[in-house]
Amino acid sequence: MTEKARCLWATDVPDIYIRYHDVEWGVPVYNDRILFEFLILEGFQAGLSWLTVLKKREYFRMAFDDFDVYKISQYDENKISELIQNAGIIRNKQKINAAITNARAFLDLQAAFDSFSNYMWRFVDSSPIVNHWKSDQEVPATSSISDQLSKDLYSRGFKFVGSTIMYAHMQAVGMVNDHLIHCFRHQEIIEGYK
Repeated sequence: MTEKARCLWATDVPDIYIRYHDVEWGVPVYNDRILFEFLILEGFQAGLSWLTVLKKREYFRMAFDDFDVYKISQYDENKISELIQNAGIIRNKQKINAAITNARAFLDLQAAFDSFSNYMWRFVDSSPIVNHWKSDQEVPATSSISDQLSKDLYSRGFKFVGSTIMYAHMQAVGMVNDHLIHCFRHQEIIEGYK
């Protein structure tokens, strides 16, 4: 059986990374809970590898009430202390506080735009951007759109939403298809939303 052609970052890596590439990465997401989960996880990933976050993802889901944005927006000092003691997650107080701040700002955006999905997808005119990269070196870390998105989120009170983090978020939730053209997922994802 021939091995499927994948993006270079998804070869010779642990199975959890390959599964993430093959099933989730680049698939358009419109569900607010999932968009919130990725937003929070991307913030925790800052300065670390995504593999670290993926390995801890289930612990994050348990610790953060399955990313229930309303519950997280209500977290108090006792809950923050509990999270800081939780060895299953990334125990960075600044990032934990940012997750709570972001939950509150997220709720405000939901109210203003009827959903966070509506807010996010308007930055790409409601349609995924399809790139046609041939090598990993061509894939950017930011874009003019991630710059705009980052600036707008900061202006609305969000934390840990720099342009690099937001570009990674856009890739993860399918706002941009950055699978390399030789990768089997590049065309599969396009076909999935036609």
